[in-house]
Amino acid sequence: MKLNKKDILEALRTITVPGAGENMVDSGAVTNVLTFGDEVIVDITINNPTLQARKKTEVEIMKVIHEKVEQKAQVKVNLKVDAPAPTQKNEIKGKAIPGIKNIVAIASGKGGVGKSTTTANIAVSLAKMGFKVGVLDADIYGPSIPIMFDVTHERPLSVNVGGKSKMKPVESYGVKILSIGFFTKPDQAVVWRGPMAAKALNQMIFDAAWGELDFLLLDLPPGTGDIHLSIMQSLPITGAVIVSTPQTVALADAKKGVAMFQQESINVPVLGIVENMSYFTPEELPDNKYYIFGKEGAKNLAEDLDVRLLGEIPLVQSIREAGDVGHPAALQTGSLLSKAYEELTKNVVEETVRRNKSLPPTEAIKITTMAGCSAVKN
Repeated sequence: MKLNKKDILEALRTITVPGAGENMVDSGAVTNVLTFGDEVIVDITINNPTLQARKKTEVEIMKVIHEKVEQKAQVKVNLKVDAPAPTQKNEIKGKAIPGIKNIVAIASGKGGVGKSTTTANIAVSLAKMGFKVGVLDADIYGPSIPIMFDVTHERPLSVNVGGKSKMKPVESYGVKILSIGFFTKPDQAVVWRGPMAAKALNQMIFDAAWGELDFLLLDLPPGTGDIHLSIMQSLPITGAVIVSTPQTVALADAKKGVAMFQQESINVPVLGIVENMSYFTPEELPDNKYYIFGKEGAKNLAEDLDVRLLGEIPLVQSIREAGDVGHPAALQTGSLLSKAYEELTKNVVEETVRRNKSLPPTEAIKITTMAGCSAVKN
């Protein structure tokens, strides 16, 4: 018994591929038909990856050849799936918080690089520009924001919002603040597993009366881990700012921090990198710069990763002193440090503008800068 290839193709023209309008021959799904005596080999490509579609296609091919060509034919189907790649969308993920326009995560690859100090000073600078700002201290295991805003002894009050009891954030220097530090003793260690820490964060995020905010800054823990993933699954993060110092070991970890946000499954835009402790200038030698931790490390990293260098903050004793006494350095209007933080903050706002231009119209937030003072509009 010898089978005819033409008869087989005519038989295959009577069936269609699942999800296609044309028959499987004219649509190009059948890529080859071979006959060897009573054996038939059909090569076919479909774009439906489901097991049900594959099985249905295979069964229909066998059935039509047996019915229309030869009942005793030995049919072999080589089925290939060529599913189209999923469209990459720059979508906001997570559950939006009513009234909050932008959520910016401040992160670092390693601890000790000044991430919380940077968060506090960006928050104060935004508030000075006229923005409504909040800070969520998401560093569960080492909360330091209450110290930096001189509110360690404060406690959030309970307020009624729409018939529900919610936490009212503590306010300092025009910034609304929530931190796990408000609910623990100063000498108490937070020894929690990931799910418990995530639950506590969700309560501070969604059970809080944040009100209207132009920016909510998230002070993330150092590194990459459970807390970062939990927050990014829960919230529509507008973008991330990575803080690093210039030395190689810190830059290597900062690179990992950028990579975490840029992963395909996370896809949070990185607004840029901040180089903290960039250089040291002695008070008695104001024109001198000493690059103690290396020179332009973050600048080179930003260029390599094609992200913006948002600012270079010098290593100055008064920054540490200001943080320790709960009076962020950015509050010192007119000082060199205040100007450095203002420049950094303006760059963060600019990158947020650029980021928001790529969002769908229903999600877009328009930020305009007028005469050195910024405003946010729907």
